[in-house]
Amino acid sequence: MTIREQIEQMEKETLSPYACLSVNSKGRDIDEPQCDIRPVFQRDRDRILHSKSFRRLKNKTQVFLTPKGDHYRTRMSHTLEVSQNARTIAKALRLNEDLVEAIALGHDLGHTPFGHAGERVLNRLTDGKFRHNEQSVRIVEKLEKDGEGLNLTWEVRDGIINHEMELKAATLEGRTVRISDKIAYVNADFDDGIRAQLLSEEDIPLALRKELGYSTKDRLDHMIHDIIISSMGKDDIFMSKATEEAFMELRKWMFANLYTNPIAKSEEVKAEAMIERLYYYYMDHIDLLPEKMLKMLENGEEKCRVVCDYISGMTDQYAIMKFEEFYIPVAWQVDGY
Repeated sequence: MTIREQIEQMEKETLSPYACLSVNSKGRDIDEPQCDIRPVFQRDRDRILHSKSFRRLKNKTQVFLTPKGDHYRTRMSHTLEVSQNARTIAKALRLNEDLVEAIALGHDLGHTPFGHAGERVLNRLTDGKFRHNEQSVRIVEKLEKDGEGLNLTWEVRDGIINHEMELKAATLEGRTVRISDKIAYVNADFDDGIRAQLLSEEDIPLALRKELGYSTKDRLDHMIHDIIISSMGKDDIFMSKATEEAFMELRKWMFANLYTNPIAKSEEVKAEAMIERLYYYYMDHIDLLPEKMLKMLENGEEKCRVVCDYISGMTDQYAIMKFEEFYIPVAWQVDGY
């Protein structure tokens, strides 16, 4: 018996009857030999972790655009926090931690530079055809490894595309990531709002603090405990009614006081204009795309789709650099003058 088979046997003996066992995976689009050490979801986790798109997350906006400070969240630190929340819940509920971690690490790969500001622009320019969760799946299926993709299992891809609020993954592991994403960004973004001196603890309505906790740490702890207790022995992942109602009110409050805050969002208009200008520039100068992107055009991909693929993969800094290259004039210099 290989090490992988021993691990798979251990899953059968120890995980919840509601967990997704590695041996029960629906598999990959392209069949490949099994690893002798790692079950399928662990391999998927490793593939995402070693991908270029994952490494780029460290230089992509979470809430604050290119913040001047080392301790504001980036898209990568958010992803790691989602992973940790989800693994804590999964371990307590005896779900498949490898599947949870793979989904969590991959869920935001498709985010654009400048966060949701960039996503809004590309979605508008393509008549509603760009969403970051769908782009995350496109990355792992078609764009990574120069067009080969990562050939991930069906369950991981299902969890990635269904991590949005209005969607629902097929596995409890996917649903765990979905709810972990929400509690991660609401609590962490509030913490960043305090760091930016835009919010204070006392700003949160007292009724919500009484229900959820009087600090970011306490609220996160309360939500994770509530999810575990509410979901224990159930074929779903959810909060208690009181906690969910308070959480949704807190989320609504965050949108009103941080996500649309004129100070925090003051640079978004510039970022959106920059992404739009880059889009039109590449549409008019398609030959400037990398060779691997041009091959996608030769294989029948739509021009606007390939341009979105390229721009959405940029980090904040790279997008700024390309914009300056295309649109900011360089001072003329002659030797000796």
